[in-house]
Amino acid sequence: MSTPVPIELSVPEPPYRHWRPAVVMVLIGSLITIVPIIATIPFLPPFGLLALLAWRLFRSNALPAWAAAPLGLFDDLVSGQPLGSAMLLWSLCLIALDVLDTRLVQRDFWQDWLIATAAVALCLALGRVFAGMLPAYVDGPLLIQTALSGLLFPAMTRLCAWQYRRSASR
Repeated sequence: MSTPVPIELSVPEPPYRHWRPAVVMVLIGSLITIVPIIATIPFLPPFGLLALLAWRLFRSNALPAWAAAPLGLFDDLVSGQPLGSAMLLWSLCLIALDVLDTRLVQRDFWQDWLIATAAVALCLALGRVFAGMLPAYVDGPLLIQTALSGLLFPAMTRLCAWQYRRSASR
């Protein structure tokens, strides 16, 4: 009689294991706004939104669509924007990306870059509307902030790829 071969049963990975690096990067990106930088115009891009878009465009399963609401709430609490503005805008961005994924068969990096820059520009413009003070002249600084966000998106995507490789090797 032969001896039975032991079977190793693998423990399934929890579904949130892939979300951890993305959530941590978005939270850290949102926390960058509390760094005391003295400037006459707001030039810092929304790093939390950039990280969210970079993760979503880099790995479509990195964050579920509902994750934008709690991450946006955290960003609202930290950045001082009206409560609910980032929750709404970030959720709309992820829903729009989901719809775009169903429409586009294949995307390359240039399209991702354009999509992320347009999403950041839309979020910054609508955030200005939510914050009020419409007679205030902030269109120039808003354009600078949007352009800087667009220029930093490839670096944020590269950082997300590095973090993903680092977390997958563990």
